[in-house]
Amino acid sequence: MKKPISFALLAILMSSCGETKKEESQAELFKRIDTEIIANTKGYSTLKEATETIGHRLTGSSNGEKAEEYTYNKFKEYGFENVEYQTFEVEAWSRGNVSLEINNEPVKVVTLGHSPIEAIVSGEIVDMGNGLDANYTVNPDAVKGKIALVYINILPDSPEGLTNLHRSEKSALAIKNGAIGIIIVNQVDNGVLLTGTASVTGELIPIPAVCIGKEDGMALKESLKTKKATAKIAMTNKSDVIKARNVVATLPGSEIPEEEIVLGGHLDSWDLATGAIDNGIGSFAVIDIARAFKANNLHPKRTVKFVMFMGEEQGLLGSTYLVEQAIKNNTIDKIKYMMNLDMSGNPIGMNAGGKLDDEQFFKELGAAIQQQDTIYQNTFSNNSGLHSDHQPFMLEGVPILSVNSNLDRSIYGCYHSDCDNFNLVNKDHMTNTARFGTMMLYSVANADKLPATKMDSETTKEFMIKNNLKEKLIIGNDWKWEK
Repeated sequence: MKKPISFALLAILMSSCGETKKEESQAELFKRIDTEIIANTKGYSTLKEATETIGHRLTGSSNGEKAEEYTYNKFKEYGFENVEYQTFEVEAWSRGNVSLEINNEPVKVVTLGHSPIEAIVSGEIVDMGNGLDANYTVNPDAVKGKIALVYINILPDSPEGLTNLHRSEKSALAIKNGAIGIIIVNQVDNGVLLTGTASVTGELIPIPAVCIGKEDGMALKESLKTKKATAKIAMTNKSDVIKARNVVATLPGSEIPEEEIVLGGHLDSWDLATGAIDNGIGSFAVIDIARAFKANNLHPKRTVKFVMFMGEEQGLLGSTYLVEQAIKNNTIDKIKYMMNLDMSGNPIGMNAGGKLDDEQFFKELGAAIQQQDTIYQNTFSNNSGLHSDHQPFMLEGVPILSVNSNLDRSIYGCYHSDCDNFNLVNKDHMTNTARFGTMMLYSVANADKLPATKMDSETTKEFMIKNNLKEKLIIGNDWKWEK
């Protein structure tokens, strides 16, 4: 026979059943996220493992394929049920042999991406300074049938106010003005050579493009002031149509699943080193933020897509394909924000690109992050550049978000170079990206009202002009409006 329950116990049970769980405040949530990530972050260790077991992550290579599989499996390991490959075809360029002789003397050199499959050219070298349009307009025929020599950045003795162009845009201008080859001078001391694409479209260019070290380049520029010089460039490369794969892990939204927030970073790298900084620190932070969402049981109102893009280095191929498919499938309007991590680390603030309806949203969010750690300085900006995976989204009017990084300046000397290896990576900086990035991403995905909405065509155009991007987009054949 069951004993009768006491009135006191009954009262306790009734009281407990009537209690409602206290809602977690933003500060409490951020503290919980922060504590978990500091204790369990995996970004640094997984990047270390990937660089040691895979090496570089060049799109179209066997290494690139291994990297795609590695990140797919990590998303699964962290508890994502919806993980998929987004396969696209790409003409994958890879380097072969190259040599450069100046006045019959060999010079240390590296090939720039998308140079011809085979080329042997000889000709007079013409110093075109910064390689900007203004350098050609003063003498339109200066490089016709000759080899252009240009500096990768803006030369120290240049007039103030000049806007630099990407190496691919400088190559496009040389081609437009009739050059038969281009030699780009790096800006980093001690003979460091830089690679990267010389193509604005991701397609092969018609002339050989190479990079030489700063010391060799500046000495050549000086000698050209008093006497002519000739160069011979010889190279072989490969280019084949292959299949590459974006890796996409989806976390469904709890209340507005039809609205999507994309967090992406490019997984691919160049092949001179392991691409630990460009873009290991960004892409593996994306994976760690995804891990943190699962580990902290975060279920924001909107759907979040964590994307490892391939083909960024060869012309934003993976991100362009994703956007093109979204346009084709009439789902582009579902993408409400795109957050990009490219060579990002140790955030001290945010950059929100687009037409903001509520700038205060980001300032208040930054203040809340700063309460967790004053290393975060709550800086804020509203601008944008090109040549990373946010670009195809931005051109469709999608608001973009990135972090204002505070990385060691020394690492940038190894950009696209043979020294971009894991020894450059700072564990605390990667951890901070995961900490603050998780708070940013969750807050946007869970906002009652988004701080920005998609820009219409005219507003997008004005944003491009405001950020001095029109000329660059015209050179790259990406300007969608009347010139």
